[in-house]
Amino acid sequence: MTSALPPVAKATPQALELARQVLRIEADAVAALIGRIGADFLAAVDLVLACKGRLIVSGMGKSGHIGRKIAATFASTGTPAYFVHPAEASHGDLGMITGEDVVVALSNSGESEELVRIVPILKRQGAKLIAMTGNPASSLGRQADVHLDAAVAQEACPLGLAPTASTTAALALGDALAVAVLDARGFGPDDFARSHPGGTLGRRLLTHVRDVMRPQEAVPTIGPDASLADAVLATSRGGLGMTAVVDAAHRVLGIFTDGDLRRTFEKKLDFNTVAIADVMTRTPRTIGPEKLAVEAVEMMERHHINQLIVTDPAGQLLGALNMHDLFRAKVI
Repeated sequence: MTSALPPVAKATPQALELARQVLRIEADAVAALIGRIGADFLAAVDLVLACKGRLIVSGMGKSGHIGRKIAATFASTGTPAYFVHPAEASHGDLGMITGEDVVVALSNSGESEELVRIVPILKRQGAKLIAMTGNPASSLGRQADVHLDAAVAQEACPLGLAPTASTTAALALGDALAVAVLDARGFGPDDFARSHPGGTLGRRLLTHVRDVMRPQEAVPTIGPDASLADAVLATSRGGLGMTAVVDAAHRVLGIFTDGDLRRTFEKKLDFNTVAIADVMTRTPRTIGPEKLAVEAVEMMERHHINQLIVTDPAGQLLGALNMHDLFRAKVI
């Protein structure tokens, strides 16, 4: 005889209220940290800034997961950092930590056996210890060079068992420490880009206009005395949706775009007799080759245009680009 399968549980309206309660509890836990930021926090920032070695982050269980994220945040914002599992540390990985390192130890209770066990060894080596716990009087709190209070009033778990609000608070406090150190180091967008070269962030921060623009010889150009018909032909051949109007020295006088062409149709002008100087857009939007490609995107979106002429400070044509070029470069 086969036994009946248990009924499938379904969400109830109570689930929504419980979810809202979890978010309220965790938000309150993070907000409560604000009033505790003071001299100890500044001392922790100074310890990290003075570190001649690496920042080592360690924690057991859920605190360990949070510690990995904190280490990754520091590493990507200018502070060499990595995570060391405290249990593995007792079995050889302590060799990864030197006396010039600073250790950030995470434990809500401050009594995690694996962490407490290795603290005396770390101290004998000369490493500095920042403890992030919910109990300043704990073993970790007492032995730390700096203690950061991450206590929470309650866990968001209705059983009061699963680390929830406490891990959220620890993560937020770790982020606060990383950002404070980042700012003190003068870490900027270019520094960030160097540690994020492979993804979208890297492309946005490292790609310049000169990297994606079409060179001068690939940009359709005509003189100001050319006819409207000449402009249409040049625009059609160029594949940019525009042609630049330049003088004999290749200084930009104006631009003629597909949009300008549509407007001339409405005026029913004679394409063979009208000079381009009479219908072009004068003083067009331009950008320098040293600008970031994302600045070109922002300019195009702000002014509702699809093409940009690239010039030097004297206004001489260097190249051009359109939205398709930016799409191909995966800047957008």
